[in-house]
Amino acid sequence: MSFRDISRIAGSAMAAQTVRLNTVASNLANAESSAGSEGAAFRARKPVFATAYHAAGEGGWQGAGVRVLDVVKSDAPLRKVHEPDNPLADADGNVFYPNVNPVEEMTDMMSASRAFQTNVEVLVRVRTMQQDLLKLGDAS
Repeated sequence: MSFRDISRIAGSAMAAQTVRLNTVASNLANAESSAGSEGAAFRARKPVFATAYHAAGEGGWQGAGVRVLDVVKSDAPLRKVHEPDNPLADADGNVFYPNVNPVEEMTDMMSASRAFQTNVEVLVRVRTMQQDLLKLGDAS
């Protein structure tokens, strides 16, 4: 496995974590939005990751990266609150709020951020190893 392969694997992980951070940001931004019906209410979104295996012949590099298969809506129930004075209330006086759990989203954000940082560190180490290898060539 070459340094380029390692960099591509770390890059795929960073791209996946970026999607994860984007969905967390979207979920948190809409956490308190309200709607007059279940169909119009925002539903939390979660990315679905899968391993992406690459043999040496596919694209010239080998290894197992990660890819985002899809971003799916959460099936968790929405919050239904009786607020007859809310202009978005339905005929029964109910307003629907997203199924976003801010604590869960913050935990997910910290995990995604840490995974991203770890892969940045992989890239830094690869660059350092490449520089050390070049220094060996200069020494001879």
